[in-house]
Amino acid sequence: MKRAFKYRFHPTDTQAAELSRTFGCVRKVYNLAVRTEAWVRGERVNYNATSAMLTAWKKTDELAYLCDVSSVPLQQTLRHLQSAFANFFGKRAKYPRFKSKKRSRASAEYTTSGFRYRDGELTLAKMKEPLDIRWSRPLPEGAVPSTVTVTQDAAGRWYVSMLCDDPRVRPLPAVDTAVGIDVGLTSLLTLSTGEKITNPRHERKDRARLAKAQRVLAKKTKGSANRVKARIKVAKIHARIADRRRDHLHKLTTRLVRENQTLVIEDLTVRNMVKNRSLARAISDASWAEFRSMLEYKAAWYGREVITVDRFFPSSKLCSHCGALAASMPLHVRTWTCDSCGVTHDRDGNAAHNVLAAGLAVSVCGAGVRPQRRTPGGQSATKQKIPRREP
Repeated sequence: MKRAFKYRFHPTDTQAAELSRTFGCVRKVYNLAVRTEAWVRGERVNYNATSAMLTAWKKTDELAYLCDVSSVPLQQTLRHLQSAFANFFGKRAKYPRFKSKKRSRASAEYTTSGFRYRDGELTLAKMKEPLDIRWSRPLPEGAVPSTVTVTQDAAGRWYVSMLCDDPRVRPLPAVDTAVGIDVGLTSLLTLSTGEKITNPRHERKDRARLAKAQRVLAKKTKGSANRVKARIKVAKIHARIADRRRDHLHKLTTRLVRENQTLVIEDLTVRNMVKNRSLARAISDASWAEFRSMLEYKAAWYGREVITVDRFFPSSKLCSHCGALAASMPLHVRTWTCDSCGVTHDRDGNAAHNVLAAGLAVSVCGAGVRPQRRTPGGQSATKQKIPRREP
């Protein structure tokens, strides 16, 4: 199993300057408009053609500075561009976007010919000294990185990510437990077992500090050194929020995957839900999409099963006791009583029970339950009108 291990490092001034030049050259090569012009003419330029063009560009006076950095990250960005256009022509993604210096991710990828990993030290091409890496956790014994990706975030922190085989990732012993998961805002998760996991609301805790830093940033003159300092302060607060949120989600998803064989979730369209101006900030802070992504790849690692029920399944309005369907269920209603059987339900707990039942039914039927956001037009076994049962 291939797994990436990410570490923070502190480069010297010389290394930082070299990496900054590499980031700029990577952006330049990616942004060169040769492919755009070819696409307008109805032609398709593959990786081999762009690689030959890169060699010609280095011989020109205008782009001669491309020779000052390692050629490996430049070749890798051409491969990424090839994948981006392949996805575009395959109608799996939009047209590749321009890489902005201010908005795009500063990164460079090195393959085995562009770095040396020996005796626990990593040295990149064009560098004489190894990187000063903070080894927060050891690499698997005997592991040799196949690719190394260096990044710098908006807060100015440097990271190196090493991709290598991890023999420790193997399926866990099978268990006979299944859980339905209903995501929310007051409670981040409500499980079918009755457990409620409180939403930590990391953004709300630092909202005052963030607002103050943003007000200071807004008053700075554009292009000044003080504005750069103020921007970094804002970025550090955002990074603190994101780090705490990600750490909490990692611990939570790992526990759920270890304790349950089958996990059932709803297929929510978060990108549409954040269009609600009243709930956009709270939904973004909850990070439902990241939770789902972590849950899916960890389940694949450890031999668990994640079942996704249709987004239109009326999990909140359906009585988990008798199957009766309520006419409406506004968001402010947190508890309700079924008119047919008289059972009082907690809204989120009832939804989690219905999600679990629907997911297990789908699993038994063997119907397709892949998320619609990945398979447009796909039909789910739970996308049907639930019949009203008589008491």
